Amino acid sequence: MKALVLSGGAGTRLRPITHTSAKQLVPVANKPVLFYGLEAIAEAGITEVGIVVGDTADEIREAVGDGSRFGVEITYIAQHAPLGLAHAVLISREFLGEDDFVMYLGDNFIVGGITGLVDGFRASRPAAQILLTQVPNPTAFGVAELDDSGRVVALEEKPKVPKSDLALVGVYLFTAAVHEAVRAIEPSWRGELEITHAIQWLMDKNHDVSSTTISGYWKDTGNVTDMLEVNRAVLESIEPCTQGSVDEASEIIGRVRVEEGAQVVRSRIVGPAIIGAGSVISDAYVGPYTSVSEGCRIEDSEIEYSIVLRDSSITGVRRVEASLIGRGVEVTPAPRHPAAHRLVLGDHSKVQISS
Repeated sequence: MKALVLSGGAGTRLRPITHTSAKQLVPVANKPVLFYGLEAIAEAGITEVGIVVGDTADEIREAVGDGSRFGVEITYIAQHAPLGLAHAVLISREFLGEDDFVMYLGDNFIVGGITGLVDGFRASRPAAQILLTQVPNPTAFGVAELDDSGRVVALEEKPKVPKSDLALVGVYLFTAAVHEAVRAIEPSWRGELEITHAIQWLMDKNHDVSSTTISGYWKDTGNVTDMLEVNRAVLESIEPCTQGSVDEASEIIGRVRVEEGAQVVRSRIVGPAIIGAGSVISDAYVGPYTSVSEGCRIEDSEIEYSIVLRDSSITGVRRVEASLIGRGVEVTPAPRHPAAHRLVLGDHSKVQISS
């Protein structure tokens, strides 16, 4: 069995971070989201992995390499434009051959991995197996309609009027039957070859399509809110460890990981939190659910429920929370000018100004 990992999307919902970085490489608990998926694939006993890459191909290649660090062998597959999940399968035909495969969206996160799912698929081998989960906003996802017996009867991509609240999770399992399906379908109104249409084609041709509804933790990390929530979930399970230095004037509370070369000086850190290698926390407060990457500096500031990417600094800022801060960023107080407001307002405007 092989794996096909999709890492070619533009990540528009995470801009401006993704103007300069692949969305699959934004770190969660100081490890790129993509790495969690590759580790889950390796744990399931799959060693041949194809990664579909687009405009950020060089960055993905540099981060992942040949896959040896994960115990897998990587083949890179170029996709000239993000033309849909089924298009990714279509262009990967040579790599996939006639083998069964798992398709894993590189920006998705599933707690607990996929080993049980893969083992179940290997035993029953339907033409396709999908994962479903209840979501509050099904219009943003592919949605499945089930009959009274719980069997999938229809799929629809981002419907305006959803027939259920069951969204497709970004992990799919297929036999080689899917190759005929992706060749048979036409682009959707979005101009993409939709994987939901390919699976619907399989059902229309009486192929066996099974589904599993999961109640565990799953997130599509395509926006800042979900990225911070995944970071929170991962930090919940970290083990406390101090490899760097913490002076006597500092206080460490709860599950906190201070990585090698990091320094904590006259500061208070309340976990779960992680301080990356070589970072300096000085006269500061780092609150729960915060990941500080390597080479950062937080001084005379407070931060909580946030992700700070490498080589960034936050100095003299009273409070930062629920934030995603990119690489090489400098956050400082605004200059102190006389308190005044300069306004250019159109007719019938309403303005609220705090006193």
